[in-house]
Amino acid sequence: MSDATTDGPDAAHRRPSGISDETVEALGKLSEALEVVEDARGSLYAFHRLTGMADLALGEAVDLLREAGHGALADRIGGELVGRNVVEGRWTFQIVEDYDDNYYATFKSLERHARDELAEGKRHLFEAEMKEDRRTRGRRHHEALPPRREAPPAADRKRHRG
Repeated sequence: MSDATTDGPDAAHRRPSGISDETVEALGKLSEALEVVEDARGSLYAFHRLTGMADLALGEAVDLLREAGHGALADRIGGELVGRNVVEGRWTFQIVEDYDDNYYATFKSLERHARDELAEGKRHLFEAEMKEDRRTRGRRHHEALPPRREAPPAADRKRHRG
């Protein structure tokens, strides 16, 4: 059975009074943009790791070419490609660091600032309200919140400490 305390978003996801639909929508779009940036950042880190793995494999290929008697080709590939910058003056770690420090950190900071200024710091208000609009009340797997779990007795908590 649901009641006002369990049916609907928890306090962290309830719209503060006085916030307009337009503001909630704008903050939702800002959050959506940040999520895309998070995906882009993950892709950038994948690019960084894959490029590094390729460079290490390339070094092994150069060694194998040399061992197979193809020293001139090994020297050319080793000299021109192993350890080469991927963009002018930069390896991928430098690109990742620049992205993190100059774009990602600024984006995260401004998104947080907007939420703090406009919505008491609350996250995902748009999504929480969308969930309320789309879920079927009273139907299993459409609950507003996860079930409450009782804390284990004090004796059990002591036993489970790591």
